[in-house]
Amino acid sequence: MLSDLTFGQYYEAQSFVHKLDPRLKILLLMAFVVLVFVANSFYALLSLAVLLVMAIIFSKVPPLQMVRSLKAVLFIILFTVVLNIFFYKTETQTVLFWIITKEALIFSAFMAIRLVTLIMASVLLTYTTTPVALTDGIESLLSPLRIIKFPVHEIALVMSIALRFIPILMNEADRIIMAQTARGADFQSGNLFKKAKAMIPVLIPLLISAFRRAEELGDAMDSRCYSCASKRTKFKKLKFTYRDIVATAVSLVAFALVILIKIYGVAVI
Repeated sequence: MLSDLTFGQYYEAQSFVHKLDPRLKILLLMAFVVLVFVANSFYALLSLAVLLVMAIIFSKVPPLQMVRSLKAVLFIILFTVVLNIFFYKTETQTVLFWIITKEALIFSAFMAIRLVTLIMASVLLTYTTTPVALTDGIESLLSPLRIIKFPVHEIALVMSIALRFIPILMNEADRIIMAQTARGADFQSGNLFKKAKAMIPVLIPLLISAFRRAEELGDAMDSRCYSCASKRTKFKKLKFTYRDIVATAVSLVAFALVILIKIYGVAVI
């Protein structure tokens, strides 16, 4: 059930993508997200999709596991597609059936591909980067903000803990659901309101469990004399290698294609 939500989970492997600098992966993801929204044609999205497929192949993450990441947001994708099919309008329309037009179908497919590439790229980052590496990368990227007394380390630590708690809380929710189901609870039948009401016995113990885990984590950090001092050393120092240069070069080629298609190409409709 909730275990199908894969965001925040780490897939352990020794791959080209896993060994990339986390700072580079964060920056490339940010650029990828921006260009996904900048792309206005299937050709532009195709160049980004090819880059994403290459990254998945070199990450050694099973393709089926990547596809599973879409299961949790499948409803959002379908809802977006349906809305665009019935409500997308253009000046010139080719009606195929009832109020469904050719232009609306094309635009709906474009939006679906855009959402899929966006979600899979985000999931790939968490699959190939440990929470500790993500924390180090975010902290390093935000380090210039220390000049204005911005709490860089604290923000990075909070984000890392949040990412680490996502799979933990999902597994906890699954265990609670299975325990409630064994006691006769029904989470499948009924309308949307009945299903939402049936989740109340799950949310309350899950909330209590989350507070308990947070308190235990705080006690563990206190017992180890953890503090967010300004001068902290790191066991592993981040540094760029030849892999990062290769990944940057390949990504820049794909990004340049998107921008060129945006400038000189044709829009989706």
